[in-house]
Amino acid sequence: MDRFSFLNAAHTEFFAQLYDQYLENPDSVEPSWRSFFQGFDFGMETYNGEVSAAPTTPAAPVATVQSSSSESAAISEKLYKEFNVFKLITAYRTRGHLFTKTNPVHKRRTYSPTLDLENFGLSKSDLPTVFDAARIIKIEPCSLAEILGHLDKIYCQSIGVEYMYMRNPNVIEWIQTKIGHNDNQPRFSTDEKKTILNKLSEAVSFENFLHTKYVGQKRFSLEGGESIIPALDALIEKAAEKGVEHFVMGMAHRGRLNVLANIFGKSTQDIFSEFDGKDYNDQEYFDGDVKYHLGLSAEKTTSSGKTININLAPNPSHLETVGAVIEGITRAKQDKYFPNDFSKVLPIAVHGDAAIAGQGLLYEIIQMSQLDGYKTGGTIHVVINNQVGFTTNYLDARSSTYCTDVAKVTLSPVLHVNADDAEAVVHAMSFALDFRMEFGRDVFIDLLGYRKYGHNEGDEPRFTQPILYKIIAKHKNPRDIYAEKLLAEGVIDGAYVKALEAEYKSGLEVNLEESRKKELTIITPFMQNEWKGFESAGISQMLTKVDTTYPKEGLTAVANAICNLPEDKKFISKIQKLINDRKTMFFETNKLDWGMAEHLAYGSLLREGFDVRLSGQDVERGTFSHRHAVVKVEDSEEEVVLINSLEGKKGKFNAFNSLLSEYGVLGFDYGYALANPNALTIWEAQFGDFSNGAQIMIDQYISCGEDKWNNQNGIVLLLPHGYEGQGAEHSSGRMERFLQLCARQNMYVADCTTPANFFHLLRRQMKLKFRKPLVVFTPKSLLRDPRVVSSIEELENGSFQETIDDDSVIKKDVKTLVFCTGKFYYDITAEREINGRKDVAVVRIEQLFPLPVDQLKEIIAKYPNVDDYVWAQEEPKNMGAYGYMLMNFDFIKWRLASLRVSSASASGSYTRSKNRHAKAIKMVFDKDYIR
Repeated sequence: MDRFSFLNAAHTEFFAQLYDQYLENPDSVEPSWRSFFQGFDFGMETYNGEVSAAPTTPAAPVATVQSSSSESAAISEKLYKEFNVFKLITAYRTRGHLFTKTNPVHKRRTYSPTLDLENFGLSKSDLPTVFDAARIIKIEPCSLAEILGHLDKIYCQSIGVEYMYMRNPNVIEWIQTKIGHNDNQPRFSTDEKKTILNKLSEAVSFENFLHTKYVGQKRFSLEGGESIIPALDALIEKAAEKGVEHFVMGMAHRGRLNVLANIFGKSTQDIFSEFDGKDYNDQEYFDGDVKYHLGLSAEKTTSSGKTININLAPNPSHLETVGAVIEGITRAKQDKYFPNDFSKVLPIAVHGDAAIAGQGLLYEIIQMSQLDGYKTGGTIHVVINNQVGFTTNYLDARSSTYCTDVAKVTLSPVLHVNADDAEAVVHAMSFALDFRMEFGRDVFIDLLGYRKYGHNEGDEPRFTQPILYKIIAKHKNPRDIYAEKLLAEGVIDGAYVKALEAEYKSGLEVNLEESRKKELTIITPFMQNEWKGFESAGISQMLTKVDTTYPKEGLTAVANAICNLPEDKKFISKIQKLINDRKTMFFETNKLDWGMAEHLAYGSLLREGFDVRLSGQDVERGTFSHRHAVVKVEDSEEEVVLINSLEGKKGKFNAFNSLLSEYGVLGFDYGYALANPNALTIWEAQFGDFSNGAQIMIDQYISCGEDKWNNQNGIVLLLPHGYEGQGAEHSSGRMERFLQLCARQNMYVADCTTPANFFHLLRRQMKLKFRKPLVVFTPKSLLRDPRVVSSIEELENGSFQETIDDDSVIKKDVKTLVFCTGKFYYDITAEREINGRKDVAVVRIEQLFPLPVDQLKEIIAKYPNVDDYVWAQEEPKNMGAYGYMLMNFDFIKWRLASLRVSSASASGSYTRSKNRHAKAIKMVFDKDYIR
């Protein structure tokens, strides 16, 4: 066998690469490996490569070789055994995590082959033998028994490590060095051990107190996973020492109240008031949320005196959604406070085992983790692994071996840790932080524990897991387990824990009594520091006119930036024509199209100091090729962002083509807007109804975040919408769904018909003294329709028009008054012109929510002779705005002109779509027409 075939047999890519490096430059290889390869070469040369096929890796040097056949055979046997020890070491590194002591309440599943010596051509008789292969694990040559002892401590105790699937040898070497230190065993000082015990005691005492005072009430207790509290405490302390200044955390229900109280410092008086079921005072339009969904922002001072801003994001019962949100929050903070330095803001996502395996959002999030527009410099993921999801056993909850196997998508290391071993948990968290800070990549901790009670405290888990819960009922909590360990070590005496618990519970008792004397006040907005100076707003403020004018000289400056390609770069002819067309429409014809008005809105805001972030699939060019915010140099594909050359630009402009995701990306951008209200944050769907891929974000965050959590958010959704015969998935933005979500003062919904109105709408979003989500149904065919143009003067001096009256008719001659929105206006007026109908007026409702009722009443009053009121829409009767208008525009009696009811939003046949559309238009002009 030649040496290269020999290496192939090793099945170890890392080893082969390292050996190739050694052959090219021996001095470039770490000394212990160099020694190893020298021995391999010596053995191969001495015995002409005639080594048994069983060995799979080279050995350490052989000092002398005698000519006798017996001595040669002995050396060959020794070399053979060295190879096998290397195989054993590789097996521990690759599969040791399968044989750990990480599960406190379940027996480990059986995996084959095992790590028994016999599986590697070794036996107990080899245990006293000294092997040079020990150098691979960074120790001096020693006996096989000692090598096994080291391997067992590193890979098979309370921490199991998965990392050998990673492809970067430098990262693998870093991990091996890190976990090889102290044999991957914690080494804490007496004070550090007491700190861990103190935080464990707080976690246990908090849960015991609530269980006693609020019997049977839902709290999604942390019992079984309390060791995450000292781990998070240690993480914040150590992160602050490493220069982290902001900590952004997201987690589902389990343990949230404990984390809020014992990590984030939330007043337990407020928590008790929430348990007592009090109503909020003086807030007609604030409903709040259940206590274990709420978030908090705070400033925390570490033991060394450093200040760190800590944030726990609120979230709904859709467990994994908040993971995307915290990534957006993190990136916004990084962009705002620490440009080009991701290390200063640390995201940590706490998952449940059933959720991380079963809910696909995390796959989208980790696929974002290294993309320019969405990366955050690495997230620490922690799984509170209860080993049961509600009533579902883990064997029914996933097909993968581990709930964390999704981590392998991005080659992230995973540490599986026994939640009963508090020191191991803190040690693992320290490793995770060091890895994230060193490499700027994700890392996962799988905290294997249990859930003491059912899914909630009123549930009976023995219905479905009777055997498991017999074990749990007898199992000691992590605090008592650790206290016994410290007592045996002489770190504490027998009264220490009782004193800790008594002092902590005494404080809780005082706060419980005080809480019952107080009203429940409206919650402080999450990240309140970012929202200083903003006001709350109701319907009246939302309908108040805002000055969105912008001087012509400023518009001209923007036009100069976006209408001139760099002369030293070559672009394809179509790009040159598009940019020249821009220049013509601004500087010659004064007829601005949709894309031009959009760019002018962005540029004007940038000059006023606002940032602009545009995100979504294909947004750089635009799905319908109208935007071209980013253009490419023909020969090199170098990206050129013309607006970045804007004179007087104070804000930052970014346009990012996203991965093919709606759910994760919209969640990210919602989080971004949440953390930076002075950035116009826009998510654009490729087609409007693609937003249904992110429906949970829309339903649970965008439409109700202010009502539930007192969080304002200015996220903008651009949803291409219009019936042009493109089929069911490319026609409707599902307007009806958004309008059904509208209530009180929760968001804006608009369907503009002119570039000028879109310009002012975007500017209004940032000029307001408050923030609301904005949903805009944007055009497709109208993007290049010659009728859809505006003048510079309309941008310079105009404002957003919630309604647009019909000034092309004589009011007293009108008999039929039509109300519509969006593209259908142009279809109706084209038909009116063909038929010469001067008795029909068409009024556009540009803002559907809040509905400008007073404006509509004023318009109706201008038409004294109307006897026929029509609501016209291109969508089927059961879709579009019709149902919404019936509920909110009931002061006149009107008839409907639309397509018939339908289950699909549009036909797949272009001919059928065209015919149906024509019939809907005909109904506008003929009240007796029957479809």
